[in-house]
Amino acid sequence: MFTFTDKASVTTCDGITRRDFLSAGTLSAIGLTLPGFAKLKAEGRVDAKKSNKSCIMIFNLGAPSQQDLWDMKPDAPSEIRGPFKPIRTKSDAFEISEILPMHAKIADKFSLVRSCYHTAAAVHDTGHQMMQTGRLFTGGVITPHVGSALEFLQGRRSDLPAHIILPETMGPTGGNMPHGQDAGFLGKAYDPFILNSNPSEKEFKVPDLLPPKEISEVRLERRKQLRELVDSSVRNFEYSEQAKLMDNNFESAYRIMTSAQAREAFDLTKEPQKVRERYGMNRFGQSCLLARRLVERGVRFVTVNTFITVFGEITWDIHGSKPFTSIEGMRDIVAPMYDQGYSALIEDLFQRGMLDDTMVTCLAEFGRTPKINPAGGRDHWPNCWTVNFAGGGVKGGQVIGKSDDIGGYPTERPVAPKEIVATIYQAMGIDLTTELPGPQGRPFPVVDFGTQAIKELFA
Repeated sequence: MFTFTDKASVTTCDGITRRDFLSAGTLSAIGLTLPGFAKLKAEGRVDAKKSNKSCIMIFNLGAPSQQDLWDMKPDAPSEIRGPFKPIRTKSDAFEISEILPMHAKIADKFSLVRSCYHTAAAVHDTGHQMMQTGRLFTGGVITPHVGSALEFLQGRRSDLPAHIILPETMGPTGGNMPHGQDAGFLGKAYDPFILNSNPSEKEFKVPDLLPPKEISEVRLERRKQLRELVDSSVRNFEYSEQAKLMDNNFESAYRIMTSAQAREAFDLTKEPQKVRERYGMNRFGQSCLLARRLVERGVRFVTVNTFITVFGEITWDIHGSKPFTSIEGMRDIVAPMYDQGYSALIEDLFQRGMLDDTMVTCLAEFGRTPKINPAGGRDHWPNCWTVNFAGGGVKGGQVIGKSDDIGGYPTERPVAPKEIVATIYQAMGIDLTTELPGPQGRPFPVVDFGTQAIKELFA
């Protein structure tokens, strides 16, 4: 994956690292291989005007408890309903937990899907794969993150990458399997850019998109001149379509690395302090603010990981005993942070006139057990959970699907992960019959044949 802050490695004889050389001028640096780009151009799929929609995927790593947040069961026994009370919201269609009061005030702008489920193993990694790619990885086939597929299909709209992950990719969650946050079989050329930095830290600075110090502007210019010399010495190649594509992509890579627009997009000091504080001066809140800045400047897809791992920090993974989180930890730390950051993002997008063209989807890998365990927490439960959608054509204030009396199983409109991913693709303007070049070049549909989006979400 491409990162802004990784240390360089594998040094060549002239002192420039292989990674630096790639980022300085090859097609890989801007997310396109030459054959891939040629194919896209021939098919007319690199026209950025094809879709003006963006998506912010907030992935709630660890998995929030549906019974304690979105799908409360106040009439169930205490070991089912938990310690929290439901409160009224700005939507007449649903109530939510008292520990999400800011969500309640904007409930007319998002809709809940209360009937998600999957039948794979109840481990974090499998849910991560399915909810971000639409498939469980089998037979060694790693399917691409929806954001990476969108970059392949729709290209970029600005100097900035088409898909960015904040603040970093998912770390260990116990399964030792891929999480689905890369381009998979599309190849590393379509991997997302990764910030790998905490935007809430005082010392946080704009990730430097200029080349590392060991690559001076003089060296970049020399490489550019060398390429021009090679082109001019081989006239048949110089005037070929591939040479023109190489020229375009080299110039694009050069612009990214020297782009004032790209540097400015990551500069949170440009935001008024009151705006920063509204989002919350924490990692999640500032990542949400950064996501808004990025889509505002042309990024198609931003993935925000609420947490990086379930070990050693307070997360949604409320098993109740260390190294995991208690229900009280969720109440006192996780929910307030999340409530503030999410509500600020939705309000900000709305006030700026961006919400109609920006889908914000809040996903998780599964739900939590209906019954509270002996440690006072809830365990993994893939049989039923809740996600939500806002913006991007979604009609707010709705509830899609229904669970049983304990929040254990869907009773109306069960929704599989592939339908969640299909909904994102459709909102971003992708025909669900579209195919990607899969392993060994075989056609590979973006979603399984016959899969439909959640049409009820859209106005």
